[in-house]
Amino acid sequence: MKKEEIYLTQEGLEKLKKEYDELVTTKRRDVIERIAHAREFGDISENSEYDLAREEQSFVEGRIIELEEVLKHARVIEDSGTEGISKIVSLGSKVKIHIDGDDEEFIIVDAPEADPSKRYISHDSPLGRALMGRKAGEKVEVEAPIGKLTYAILAVG
Repeated sequence: MKKEEIYLTQEGLEKLKKEYDELVTTKRRDVIERIAHAREFGDISENSEYDLAREEQSFVEGRIIELEEVLKHARVIEDSGTEGISKIVSLGSKVKIHIDGDDEEFIIVDAPEADPSKRYISHDSPLGRALMGRKAGEKVEVEAPIGKLTYAILAVG
């Protein structure tokens, strides 16, 4: 079975590469040193420092494996270069929306790059799914825990 491609912005790809390099070159070595240091305390069966270092090692190695998979299947989102009212929301689009008297901007990205606090939303999120394939001037409804929300798409860039 072929692995699905993962689409990232150039910025997102660079961020993940930087994290991967940091984990492989620094964090992995630091954790190994912590484990070796904790072993010096003797009996590892009741050594909390050893247990914490092993847990961190497990996290670091798991994240390295996860990033290797993402980077292996990553494709940079190409901007089509078209702007204006006829542009369709797709991966990499900057979308300006209006809801309840407020205007907000989001960038539509693939799940590994999503960070709602920085206005990067996944195309698989409820809002992302509702926006995909739409144009400026259209309205979309999104089912939320507080009920149905209606967003007006003001611009797609």
